[in-house]
Amino acid sequence: MINESVLLESGSLRSSVRNRTEVLDKVKALSLLPDGMHVTTAMVAAYFEVGLEAIKSLVKDHRAELETNGYRLLAGDELRSFKDLSGIQSRTRSFALFSRRAVLNVAMLLRDSEVARQVRTYLLDMEYLARTQHPVDNPLPRDTRSLDDRIDQRITHILGKTVVPMFNALIETSGEHRGELIALRAGVQTVERRLRHHHARLQRLEGPREDRPLAGVWRPSTP
Repeated sequence: MINESVLLESGSLRSSVRNRTEVLDKVKALSLLPDGMHVTTAMVAAYFEVGLEAIKSLVKDHRAELETNGYRLLAGDELRSFKDLSGIQSRTRSFALFSRRAVLNVAMLLRDSEVARQVRTYLLDMEYLARTQHPVDNPLPRDTRSLDDRIDQRITHILGKTVVPMFNALIETSGEHRGELIALRAGVQTVERRLRHHHARLQRLEGPREDRPLAGVWRPSTP
């Protein structure tokens, strides 16, 4: 697993993951301007919980890289047009805008922010999973079970080996609530049976298909 600090030093690594902007909202909700696409310098600072000067300094040091990821400094007619479209009221002569990708770029460069560090960690975790579970580069064994399948089996195991025996013990020692406990145990056993049935059905559906006839293809019966 790559340490999150590597993103601070490697421009090529930052470039390889710059489109994974969905990780921003996984860590913390990112508020956007009315256009639904951009944020201001102040909004970037608020997201990363740092001062405004920290973002301005980072832009100064890495402006070329940020511009390749959607950072823009509006002025003149372009700024007036943007104000009209977005409804922003400001008398400033220039206005910096960050796209979501530029915000992610900031996360990969900003050292003194816990939020940025969490974004980097989450980003690299997702990239690691994508690489290790890629169907071409890392084909899964035929008998590998899906996550849902493993969860179903785990729940079934817990119900059968833990919850039901617990109810049995309670029923043996309980007088007043015996009927309620028996009803609860029956409900749990019903859930357990349904999970087992669901698991068996999935195995049949996902099992080898070599012996199954194709639809519309006639095969002679075995004498």
